[in-house]
Amino acid sequence: MFSSQLNLDEFMLGLHKRNPHEPEFHQAVQEVAQSVIPYINRHPQYIKARILERMTEPDRVISFRVCWEDDEGHIRVNRGYRVQFNNAIGPYKGGLRFASNLTLDTLKFLGFEQTFKNSLTTLPLGAAKGGSDFNPKGKSDREVMRFCQSFMTELHKHIGAHTDIPAGDIGVGAREISYMFGQYKRMENEFRGVLTGKGLEYGGSLVRKEATGFGTVFFTEEMLREHGHSLEGKTCVVSGSGNVALYTAEKIIELGGKVVAMSDSSGSFHAPDGITRDQLIWLIDLKEVRRGRISEFAEQFGCEFHSDTKVWQFPCQLAFACATQNELDLHDAKTLLTNGCIAVAEGANMPTTLEAVHFLQEKAVLFAPAKAANAGGVAVSGMEMSQNSMRMSWSTEELEQRLHLIMRNIHQQCLTYGRDDNGQIDYVQGANIAGFKKVADAMLSYGVV
Repeated sequence: MFSSQLNLDEFMLGLHKRNPHEPEFHQAVQEVAQSVIPYINRHPQYIKARILERMTEPDRVISFRVCWEDDEGHIRVNRGYRVQFNNAIGPYKGGLRFASNLTLDTLKFLGFEQTFKNSLTTLPLGAAKGGSDFNPKGKSDREVMRFCQSFMTELHKHIGAHTDIPAGDIGVGAREISYMFGQYKRMENEFRGVLTGKGLEYGGSLVRKEATGFGTVFFTEEMLREHGHSLEGKTCVVSGSGNVALYTAEKIIELGGKVVAMSDSSGSFHAPDGITRDQLIWLIDLKEVRRGRISEFAEQFGCEFHSDTKVWQFPCQLAFACATQNELDLHDAKTLLTNGCIAVAEGANMPTTLEAVHFLQEKAVLFAPAKAANAGGVAVSGMEMSQNSMRMSWSTEELEQRLHLIMRNIHQQCLTYGRDDNGQIDYVQGANIAGFKKVADAMLSYGVV
């Protein structure tokens, strides 16, 4: 006998029992559930088919051993994962992350989040996430190559151009993708677009590296415009200095904003007058080529450097969270409000704690959730898949136009499902319901599978 209504507390209690000791996954599900359960309760077909319960259970979780040999001839053992979360609207799609602290909890949260993000792009993409507890930092190129080849030797059994198309993520850049694609091609004896984020020489797409950062800024620009603001002239802080942060900063500067702070794990720099495009080019070379620290940038250009300090302490109007999950907590949110922040955009996956999200919304700070604002990367990954299928390449201008249109469409979906009777817009609710509805309706169509 099924209840005619879903209750958030009861639902979360059941989820905790089925998935113990997975706090990040619990957080990701709760953030979605508190938005979509009222919507589900108005549409009983979802309750009867237990769509939310099914949507929070991955299609499959794959775990495997990865053995490889380091430069000293020692045998090393790591663990590999692929969490294929949901393929209701298309083949599995999502990144691979290499990090020493990677857990199944993190991958389940990322895979669940990816389900809604991919749905919002309107592209036919399912959701997955994977990776390993291997840390490429400090490893030689040949060690990284041997690990990637061993990793792909097992992973290739579970992926395919019409089944599951992984991409890069933290710790997995062009080098790692290259080694894995080469091994896949070697084992399958075919040249197919089974990975995205590839080099331009062998099927990659222009704008893929920049896509997540550019998309975050495009979405923020739409959100600001909807509320009578503009990015031009705004003082911005950007957490992190990886791909997402660097190219978020590039697009902010291009559109007339002022980037006054960025960070890495060692601390933050503060440049009250903003950094120039030439300085950003120097920083991109430092982080992507020389793999240096943000303190070197501060020393080179005479900026303030604050060790072990987040960017949220510096006065700003716009804050872009582009580093890692749960980096912006309630204390940081209060600091941002005090410092004059009017909008927060999530460039990383779930970088804001639930308490901080609720506080910012209560204080009427515009909030762009990751599954909407962070969708640019997977959108251009989808375009890379299209280019591979057609055996052609699109120009930078065409790809940017397509990306901008996708982010504008995502913003429109948030307005459709997030605007209340008083005209106020809850972007978290809008993104969650819009992402849920497309996947849920597909699942209903298939019956009980």
